[in-house]
Amino acid sequence: MKKIINQPDQVVDDMLNGLAYAYDTIVSRVPGTTVIVRNLESDNRVGLISGGGSGHEPSHAGFVGKGMLSAAVAGQVFTSPTPDQILEGIKAADEGKGVFMIVKNYTGDVMNFDMAKELAELEDIDVDFVVVDDDIAVEDSTFTAGRRGVAGTVFMHKILGAAADAGASLQDIKTLAEKVNNSVYSIGLALSPATNPEVGKPGFELEENEIEFGIGIHGEPGYSRETLKPSKELAEEFVRKLKKEIGWTSGDRFAVLVNGMGATPLMEQFVFMNDLKTLLAGDEKLDLVFKKVGDYMTAIDMAGVSLTLLKIEDDAWIDHLNSPVEVIGW
Repeated sequence: MKKIINQPDQVVDDMLNGLAYAYDTIVSRVPGTTVIVRNLESDNRVGLISGGGSGHEPSHAGFVGKGMLSAAVAGQVFTSPTPDQILEGIKAADEGKGVFMIVKNYTGDVMNFDMAKELAELEDIDVDFVVVDDDIAVEDSTFTAGRRGVAGTVFMHKILGAAADAGASLQDIKTLAEKVNNSVYSIGLALSPATNPEVGKPGFELEENEIEFGIGIHGEPGYSRETLKPSKELAEEFVRKLKKEIGWTSGDRFAVLVNGMGATPLMEQFVFMNDLKTLLAGDEKLDLVFKKVGDYMTAIDMAGVSLTLLKIEDDAWIDHLNSPVEVIGW
């Protein structure tokens, strides 16, 4: 294992300290916690928090700041943060209008965020949440009951963050979150596995010429292991799966996110986007009203890519996606 680290069990602590120091005009670390909070005076809005296991950077601390999250809570690598740490995140985000939690659908995350919600309510903080389950690849995979929460979570951060800044109430944000969650779909693939620095070896094995469709962001199994194909054929597989799930028609509007898994060069991500342009905007005649390419929800050093499509059901969603932010990772 080759990693630029000190002690494997100190990776998360060192990372959070480095992040908070490098971007101290935007965020701070709450002392004694794994919480990253934005450096803004209270503007009397609903607080937004997210979080989960580390290893998915820039998710989620990279989306803390003006226009997106109020705070993010980091767990150990690929491990949910504990309820007490999440409670500290809720407190850091609370500005008196309640706190809304964006939770990826993994069993540990759902359980711990729900326990933290109960603890916060004992302290008279109104808390609500959405469980993002955008991964269409598989159901009931490792760590998960139902569909996993993956890169669609990033669209949720952006849209809900803009709505909160515009003065939406806690109930407004809950309603919006449910609508977005019902309209966002993702699928991914891996070319090579991730190596957890606390474990010291890859989480699975792929031969030199193998890829795996439907892989999860912790290295959970996908639905098919095949030989490597050209980018266009990979894109065709994704589009075929997504069309079957969504059932779109010509002219439907979508936001598109091509997401690198951590070790995929931008060159390759842009090649993949070019192929999607041909398939989605050309062959399928969809209206791609928002496009984004880059590393947003990674799996440490996994090589691979995911595709997220958000079907636009409200013009306000486009405005929310395009509104300016001051965060590290957008």
